Amino acid sequence: MSSAIQRKTTTAVQVEHVTIGGGAPVAVQSMTNTDTADAMATAMQVKELAQAGSELVRITVNTAEAASQVAYIREQLDRMGINVPLVGDFHFNGHKLLSQYPECAEALSKYRINPGNVGKGKKREDNFAQMIELACRYDKPVRIGVNWGSLDQELMARMMDENGKLAEPRETVDVMHDALITSAIDSARQAESIGLGHDRIILSCKMSGVQDLIKVYQDLSARCDYPLHLGLTEAGMGSKGIVASTAALSVLLQQGIGDTIRISLTPEPGETRTKEVIVAQEILQSMGLRSFTPMVISCPGCGRTTSTYFQELARDIQSYVRDMMPKWRAQYPGVESMNVAVMGCVVNGPGESKHANIGISLPGTNETPVAPVYEDGEKTVTLKGDNIAAEFQQLVETYVKRHYG
Repeated sequence: MSSAIQRKTTTAVQVEHVTIGGGAPVAVQSMTNTDTADAMATAMQVKELAQAGSELVRITVNTAEAASQVAYIREQLDRMGINVPLVGDFHFNGHKLLSQYPECAEALSKYRINPGNVGKGKKREDNFAQMIELACRYDKPVRIGVNWGSLDQELMARMMDENGKLAEPRETVDVMHDALITSAIDSARQAESIGLGHDRIILSCKMSGVQDLIKVYQDLSARCDYPLHLGLTEAGMGSKGIVASTAALSVLLQQGIGDTIRISLTPEPGETRTKEVIVAQEILQSMGLRSFTPMVISCPGCGRTTSTYFQELARDIQSYVRDMMPKWRAQYPGVESMNVAVMGCVVNGPGESKHANIGISLPGTNETPVAPVYEDGEKTVTLKGDNIAAEFQQLVETYVKRHYG
């Protein structure tokens, strides 16, 4: 899938085999929610996320027990053939853990450092410097990730004091936005002064408000050329989290801002963590920025589609193509750009089916009980009877083999 949207970041950061920035495709990230000290549970969730399409996976490294298991997690992933880069998420004690567990420092592909959570005053500078020195020693890129929930309070207080002395003080929210950006850029410059390469730094300034996030990243992008990690932090659960994340990230991505994304959804109880990966992919694919899996086009239904048959077929086909992608991706290059239409009646059904690579127009209420199938704009067969779903699925499989094999 091609896109006319040009990425603004010219600097490229290499994280193992994944390129972030420099015009590379926007990368999809995710994060585990297992206790990292439980190495096998974490390795299995990393595998699940990677197989769903996460190109980097972040794990929490918050205790000695967690740090001691990182190398083992990497070893287990390698044994399973999962080569996804692991990102270590550090807060408060990262300088100690990276120093005390060199095998952890070596096994990780990237470090995430929050400058608001590494200490205060002189201790903050020393702890931050220690982490950067370790990143240099092990040649690891770093994401300097500022979060408005853990912003450096000393910096914020100083900037608020300076603002209060102005003849026309700015709004508090504007000062906070500026403090986030200042914290990120100043920390990046400090890291460079210690010896970390300009092409080893990624920045993020995460917020939980849509308009706040858009404004901060627009300003951040204008003030630096580091690759940017996008994500609406604490996005929420279900449709609220999906809609809010999509609203914020789509505006920025359309403007060429953002080089890697994560959708921070609160999972429903018992829900798989992979949903955040799927949402990230669907945002990028819907915008024409990347292709990950064949897109299933289906109508919402109306009074002409009183049967749920087309809904069930659309659901089953969508699940089928996603389940087949690990196999198809290896055997049939380009299949991820395929469009499949599952339509419920004669109004738009034939037209949408003709525009898709392969599509089916199911009979609506009181329509003739037949389902014409179109391939690349031409009607190829008409299905009828009780096995339409199975027969159409087989036609999709045959189309993939014939056109992408």
